[in-house]
Amino acid sequence: MSFRREKYVPKGGPDGGDGGHGGSVILKVDPHMRTLLDFRFRVIYEGENGKHGMGKKMYGKAGADLIVRVPPGTVVSNAADGAVLVDLVEPGYEFVVAKAGAGGRGNHNFATPTNRAPRHVEPGREGEEFDIRMEMKLIADVGLVGPPNAGKSTLLSRVSSAHPKIADYPFTTLEPHLGLVRLDDERSYLMADIPGLIEGAAGGKGLGHEFLRHVERTRVLLLMVSADTEDPPAAAKMILKELMDYNPVLMGKPRIPVLTKVDLLAPDAVIEPWDEGAPLAISAHTGAGMPELQKCIWALLEPQPPER
Repeated sequence: MSFRREKYVPKGGPDGGDGGHGGSVILKVDPHMRTLLDFRFRVIYEGENGKHGMGKKMYGKAGADLIVRVPPGTVVSNAADGAVLVDLVEPGYEFVVAKAGAGGRGNHNFATPTNRAPRHVEPGREGEEFDIRMEMKLIADVGLVGPPNAGKSTLLSRVSSAHPKIADYPFTTLEPHLGLVRLDDERSYLMADIPGLIEGAAGGKGLGHEFLRHVERTRVLLLMVSADTEDPPAAAKMILKELMDYNPVLMGKPRIPVLTKVDLLAPDAVIEPWDEGAPLAISAHTGAGMPELQKCIWALLEPQPPER
């Protein structure tokens, strides 16, 4: 509220300026970010307050928006009811998660012929405030699922430049790994290695189903079982049951059954068919069956020409 000094004008006339708008909180997809680790140490994010209006009808400066960078694949949901607000995938995409409040109006806005010296102002409005939950899901074309020690990490290290931990004991993979597979200069795809699943994983056994959310985005699943497993068809059936228990949508994804470590089998060994059909026999150690596997994967990933 402000009045200027002017002869023959009651109290000089109102000249209080409007307040500036506040700054919004905006989430922006940054392709250079890989995790949500930074948000573990800072949990409150605020846009800048708008500045006060001043005399001579001067407007207050608007507050700066706060840009919060998140990695691709971040799913943002309302912490109160779990409703998904946005799925941030495309690099550079921005989402206003909390809108700024509007600035108030100074007393010059309320002058009328009958009230030429208003002593009334309008306060600014509060901005939005939200508690959100952010969850990251890897974006990959091919997801490797199977029991522990099924050769998933070895396969990923064989076909890409990724270096996941490889050892001869269960649960060597404790977090998902991502690798870029290049077939040639024009053909490539992303492959994700998911920690091993055991019976009851969907209910929390072993490493649980925490990492299965990463295969929800994949286009193709490789159902991998080691040849040294006591009953490979039963192991494959168990993995399918865990996928079904976690999210039935996963059952609709194209799958390739793969029997790994076939170099451990005798030359005349007979490979039993699975419920998924005859598995593709490979050995990441010797390279046996690898070209056929790459061909099968690309056949499912290759974009189909539009129908004329």
